[in-house]
Amino acid sequence: MSSAPDTQDHTPPLVRVGRFLGDNPMIPLLVLLAALIGVLEIMRPGIVSPFWAGNTIKFAIPLAMLAACQMLTMLTAGIDLSAAVVATVAGFVVATVSPLHGDGAGIAVALLAAAAVGLVNGFGVGVARVHPLIMTLGTGLIATGCLQVYQRLVIATGSDIPDMLEWLGTGRTAGLPNGLFLFVPFAAIILLGLRFTGFGRLLFALGSNEHAAKLSGTRSWQVYIALYLLSALIAGITGLLYVGMIRAPSLSLANPLLLPSVAAAVIGGTSIFGGRGSYAGAIVGALILTVLGTLLTLLQMPEGARRILFGAIILAVTALYVRFTESR
Repeated sequence: MSSAPDTQDHTPPLVRVGRFLGDNPMIPLLVLLAALIGVLEIMRPGIVSPFWAGNTIKFAIPLAMLAACQMLTMLTAGIDLSAAVVATVAGFVVATVSPLHGDGAGIAVALLAAAAVGLVNGFGVGVARVHPLIMTLGTGLIATGCLQVYQRLVIATGSDIPDMLEWLGTGRTAGLPNGLFLFVPFAAIILLGLRFTGFGRLLFALGSNEHAAKLSGTRSWQVYIALYLLSALIAGITGLLYVGMIRAPSLSLANPLLLPSVAAAVIGGTSIFGGRGSYAGAIVGALILTVLGTLLTLLQMPEGARRILFGAIILAVTALYVRFTESR
């Protein structure tokens, strides 16, 4: 008599856990976020409250929006190192143009300036075939220089933040930041656009195999121009929101958000090699970094030690996450 085949799964438990987490990448991110919040509550009982949650969300929104710039460009194996500079330019321009020509003109000019950087990035990456890291780094430096020249020209005109931007940046409705009125539809457009539009599918296709995408008829240069224009407009909108939150334009307004925005996208599961990513993960990554910043502040660490620990945690989380996802 023949024995029945053995149908038991002899895969080691750790491998099965890794596969499960690879299939459900949001789970480890949410667990980490909950753990950080738990540590905060243990360190200072009562700190976790509706007001704290609203404040955390408020400061995570600009970071999550800039992370969208990184996540979208990383899908094509690129990156946008000019995003924070573009946000700074937009915030500074709207604050200096609005007192002279009105809020509407200030917002329009700010977004036009952002779009100009995006078009240059798209042309350089898509047509001139310059590597995205070099292209966006170069345009970021040029935009910074142009902003410094512009600041000297308008130094005597003063600045004024449009009331609508201050309402979005600092106001609350039912205990929640007003920035959610901008961020929720924005996030929905990104999430749905990546999943259900041809443009979203082209980003994944170019990142997975650009040569195959070209053989199927994709005009990659057009996609790159549209992508970097979109990234710059997102950065410009972020700058408008952020200057309304800070209420003080400066030449380095959003620059500190550049590397955290890259980290948020990577922690959220976006591959720097292209072809894989999730904006939902980037949003959770932005929340994780915001809560982590609060935790380090409570520890009253010197700035140098905070940067070391912050970077080490980012590297550790990213390494673990990539290990789980790549196991699939």
